Amino acid sequence: MNSAAHTAFQTSIDAGVAELVIDRPPVNALDSQEWLDLARTLEALGQDPQVRVIVIRSEGRGFCAGVDIKELDAHPERIVTVNAGNYATFKAIHRNPVPVIVAVHGYVLGGGIGITGAADIVVASDCASFALPEVDRGAMGGGAHLQRLFPVQKVRYLFLTGDKISAVDAQQYGFIERVVPREQLRETALQIARKIASKSPDMIRIAKEALNGIEDGNLEDKYRWEQGFTLQAYNSTDSAETRRAFVEKRDANF
Repeated sequence: MNSAAHTAFQTSIDAGVAELVIDRPPVNALDSQEWLDLARTLEALGQDPQVRVIVIRSEGRGFCAGVDIKELDAHPERIVTVNAGNYATFKAIHRNPVPVIVAVHGYVLGGGIGITGAADIVVASDCASFALPEVDRGAMGGGAHLQRLFPVQKVRYLFLTGDKISAVDAQQYGFIERVVPREQLRETALQIARKIASKSPDMIRIAKEALNGIEDGNLEDKYRWEQGFTLQAYNSTDSAETRRAFVEKRDANF
């Protein structure tokens, strides 16, 4: 087994299965540099001849709370770098030469939705919930990835309200392969990964590229379109107020 440690995540490779574990207390929210590091690591894993499939999971209370809002409150100019890191990470998953399995638990928010929506296979614990509270954070983005998980009107409801939906309720929409107890989550994802890793690596890589090619529209182009509206949102005083209210743990005042 080969392994490597990063500030916010660790990776290991065993029998063709690469495991990337996000571990950035307290809520697995990544800053601008960590998103860029995550993208580069995923790209490198996809190019590694030892790797036949990638599993992404997390430690802690939840899967991923998205971007570090405190960083953006203190340095709003870093939104461009954060956007670049998000875009590169989601692309590195969706366009990765090998299949990517995401195993989620607890909260799946913001960038966590991007990771999940970009993946090939999703496994969830029965404690998982999904939400995209971008409107309440003064930003945009993630709708394209949410739309790979839910139908159009459900996407709009979730995006416009910021409400969360549990994995148990979300299972009816078909994007979750399995819902299991938390203690079974990792092994369930690894079982699926091992099954894929046992097949011809050439055939699996060809299949991944072919399946991406038959999707409706271009996921990366859609997400890039959304990101332009994040920059527009950041020109609004309401956007700054949402971040300040979040940091100060109070209701926003519009």
